[in-house]
Amino acid sequence: MGTPDFILALRRKVGNDPLWLSSVTAVVVRDEQVLLAKRADNGEWTPVTGIIDPGEEPADTAAREILEETGILAVPQRLVMVHVTDLVTYDNGDQTQYLDLVFRCGWQSGVPHPADGENTAVDWFPLNALPPMSDDIRKRIAAALSSEQAAQYVFSPPSPGGT
Repeated sequence: MGTPDFILALRRKVGNDPLWLSSVTAVVVRDEQVLLAKRADNGEWTPVTGIIDPGEEPADTAAREILEETGILAVPQRLVMVHVTDLVTYDNGDQTQYLDLVFRCGWQSGVPHPADGENTAVDWFPLNALPPMSDDIRKRIAAALSSEQAAQYVFSPPSPGGT
């Protein structure tokens, strides 16, 4: 799936200026393995990610994106992290920053494969043999694998007297 229609409509109005969007990261776990996709746009291995459509429940987004991108059925089990990504500048100059909700998801059925063109490969990786990836992505996976039941969040307290 490409860029959602609602974002294309916004881009016609705001050009390349930064957009603030909501997204999910779906960390799918099966036994001692995690599902990762190799992104077609930058070649990086990541869990499934996707933009929350207007009015869509975030957990529904996680399940939908997993099915669309990998062809498997998985069920969101719990929210594990809430954070803001760095500003992303795409090759076409579009700028976006995401409020990202990270879900731990449990595999239900299916054999993973690149289902929609957003990824060039999809596979299960043993937790102790993950491919190279950014520290940010490693933190999202670690949050999903944590036994902590409460969601982690990033907090930067305001400075006294400042904004």
